Amino acid sequence: MRDLMSDEHDDLADLRAEIDDVGRTAAKRFDPGSGALTISIASLAILVSLVLPWTEGRQGFSILFTDAQALPKFFSWAAVTTGVLLPAITLATRRWTLAWVCALTSFAASVAGVLSIWTTQTTTGHHPGPGPGFGLVLAVIAVITLLIKWLKIAASRPPLP
Repeated sequence: MRDLMSDEHDDLADLRAEIDDVGRTAAKRFDPGSGALTISIASLAILVSLVLPWTEGRQGFSILFTDAQALPKFFSWAAVTTGVLLPAITLATRRWTLAWVCALTSFAASVAGVLSIWTTQTTTGHHPGPGPGFGLVLAVIAVITLLIKWLKIAASRPPLP
């Protein structure tokens, strides 16, 4: 009789440990819901922006792979990394820590993007610069959209028990 009670207690302890382990694993993941569609569309917009003019009639791919001003070149790499590669990995793994990484890198990329637009509009003289192309503006809007979405997803984590 005593062994039967001991076995039941061990089974319940094992079950409780297994449930706690499943809970800890689930707490590390997120469900993006409809936000995944917005993130995918913004990533697609970044890819489309690379074939459109960014500065002085040069396409985004040209800025990305050849010599260009430092800030637009940095932003092009940041947009591709933060807007396409990281979201793909994060949506595939659905980890909270990666959602925060996406939010923080999107913030840095959006600052670089806004500064890229600003630097294309200014010159050392009193005449305005050539201005940003539609592709650069589209990429900045897409990165800012990603920033907002990733912040919402990352901040929506419920408190741990």
